[in-house]
Amino acid sequence: MNLSNLKPAEGSTKNRKRIGRGTGSGRGGTSTRGHKGAGSRSGTSTKVGFEGGQMPLQRRVPKVGFKNHNRVEYVGVNLDVLQALTEKFSLASVDFDTLKEHGLASRNDLVKILGRGELKAKLEVKAHAFTATAQKAIEAAGGTIVKL
Repeated sequence: MNLSNLKPAEGSTKNRKRIGRGTGSGRGGTSTRGHKGAGSRSGTSTKVGFEGGQMPLQRRVPKVGFKNHNRVEYVGVNLDVLQALTEKFSLASVDFDTLKEHGLASRNDLVKILGRGELKAKLEVKAHAFTATAQKAIEAAGGTIVKL
């Protein structure tokens, strides 16, 4: 076998339906487009979500509530997670790059340190935001916080 005699496996390909090649083909005449109307002409296209003049789903469904476009989304990292990281990798400081390395944050994320669990290690923690309980816990353990 070489490049000159390659072919697909037996039964894996089908012939395409040839449209507009005479009435004998079964797909002549209107060529599967029906009679008259915009869809039968060439160059037609419908908008996304168009339902043939019926009120589209995205307009039928009621809009509920309020979406604040200025909301700042944070990725939360709890103190018990930081404690586990320091025990496993013996870290003296935790910053954004460390969290990225260990899969706790992505490149464009903002990180907020949350207060669940307890922190025994003396850590320098660098993050975008801290909860009050997390800040107290880090400082009580002898660590420092730095807001990015």
